[in-house]
Amino acid sequence: MTDVVRFSISSEGALLDRFDTLIARKGYGNRSEAIRDLIRNALVEEVLANESAEAVGTVTLMYDHHVAELSNKLTDHQHHHHRTIVSTLHIHLDDHDCLEVVVLRGRAGEIRALADSLISTKGVKHGRFVASAATSSLVPDPPPCA
Repeated sequence: MTDVVRFSISSEGALLDRFDTLIARKGYGNRSEAIRDLIRNALVEEVLANESAEAVGTVTLMYDHHVAELSNKLTDHQHHHHRTIVSTLHIHLDDHDCLEVVVLRGRAGEIRALADSLISTKGVKHGRFVASAATSSLVPDPPPCA
């Protein structure tokens, strides 16, 4: 286990009450776990601000596969970026709608641009991009549960 350092934080009571409500709703066991996640998220965001940093991410797309040529456009896009796209998951939700998850790996700016391009393809109903730093050495692993 890594060295654990204790430190204190001062806060207004009302702010702390709201934070406690939030972390309870999210299932954190204590404030320390929640604070560690906030710190990790801030560190990852700083890494991702560097367009050339190695990153991984997912693009989630919702679309109607009956939209003319949309499935072909998305597939062509994915073939064109086969070195950046690690994997895809395609789910038929009903007679019309599909959910597609595309896993990306590459430079932060490159995967962000590819995600934006997929999401903005005409006919995509909704899209979301989520990214993280590619190497865990930038962000320490959480301590094991006791």
